[in-house]
Amino acid sequence: MCSIEDLKIDIKSLVEGESTVAVSLGDDYFVSLESEEIMRGDVHVDVFIRKTIHFSDISFHATGIVQIPCDRCLDPMDHPVDVSHRLTVKLGNERSEDDDLIVVTDDDPVVDLAWVVYETIVLNLPVKHVHAPGKCNPAMINVLSEHSATRSDDETETKTVDPRWSALAKLQQADQDNTEIDNKN
Repeated sequence: MCSIEDLKIDIKSLVEGESTVAVSLGDDYFVSLESEEIMRGDVHVDVFIRKTIHFSDISFHATGIVQIPCDRCLDPMDHPVDVSHRLTVKLGNERSEDDDLIVVTDDDPVVDLAWVVYETIVLNLPVKHVHAPGKCNPAMINVLSEHSATRSDDETETKTVDPRWSALAKLQQADQDNTEIDNKN
């Protein structure tokens, strides 16, 4: 598959014009980043580079499948990936990274896209990762429902209401009653 080195682009060594790099990211890539968000994956990344005298435009498109943990049962679930991202790279005196602008120096003209690609994939995942209905691990769902039921049984049946809220509710009800009387007249 791919090593993280395949996603390091030496801007200075590129010739002016357009270049492309195709990389396949497998389980080794996701494991090497040591992040818990994505467990495994099979993602194809096409990197397009347009270099001019003053700057380089880098865009990439990633498609494939990543495996993420289900928030409900914690079992792995496959999620499709289809993301694109664009950034600009230019040479400067001091190395910096701001949003979509990366400044590299003559001494270190290498742009490492490994983390940028990973972040782009993660940011395009849904906030809540849950299997389709009926696909979660039944044993884990049973354990979850047992603990959920136990927790709700422990709570007292009568809920005490903060007196400030009840006073506010009375004021709101009085205001509604006055509005209804005004509307009848």
